[in-house]
Amino acid sequence: MYRDVYEKPMSVEGQLPFELPDWIACAPFEEYLGMKIEEARDGRAVLTMPFLVKLAQGKGLMHGGAITALADTAVAMAIKSVLPEGSHFVTVELSLMFHAPVKCGTVRAVAWIAERDDRSIQGIAEVYDENGVKTATFHSAFRVKRQQAV
Repeated sequence: MYRDVYEKPMSVEGQLPFELPDWIACAPFEEYLGMKIEEARDGRAVLTMPFLVKLAQGKGLMHGGAITALADTAVAMAIKSVLPEGSHFVTVELSLMFHAPVKCGTVRAVAWIAERDDRSIQGIAEVYDENGVKTATFHSAFRVKRQQAV
């Protein structure tokens, strides 16, 4: 969907050279990595991503940054499933513990909201390889932008 904007520079003003097709949708970076949203509702999300050569590190395993991106995006989609459309929020803290390497196939991130208050949301994602082996556990904190007075 975003192939024509992958190489476009961002504007100085921060204007995006693209528009998401839906509130819960993959952005260009996520699409570039091959992520797919399988489910996103009720504070839970499931995303998948194929292990492509462009996602490998030097020894042929899936790069930890790709796994982190999948987990972070899965939590973000779980959050989007409960916030009003158009809400602004960002990851402010994250940690990831690896349990096993990803060597091939499709990885799956299962994410959910663990805690939530007015503007802070804690999320967790577990990442599994194609055989159902848990490869990583991800914890994150998000902050929701304060609503502007109209």
